[in-house]
Amino acid sequence: MQSENPMIADFVKLMNSAAATLAGMGREAGESAREKAREIFGGMDFVSREEFDAVKDIATTAAAEVDTLKARLDALEAKPSGAAEAL
Repeated sequence: MQSENPMIADFVKLMNSAAATLAGMGREAGESAREKAREIFGGMDFVSREEFDAVKDIATTAAAEVDTLKARLDALEAKPSGAAEAL
């Protein structure tokens, strides 16, 4: 049953308009936040997972080679000085 009272009808219209306005403001705020995030993160220089894994593999290989060369150097330095002069 609808109310015949125009004051209540006007109040209901006002509340419906306010709810629609608030919903619109919420959507606009969300869009604004997404746009701001795009601006912030768009300027950053991120790498893909594949690029990261490739560089990680290169670093691991280089570290292993460094360990091998260090062991060879230590072995050469441990030799008597006369043997090193013959080289």
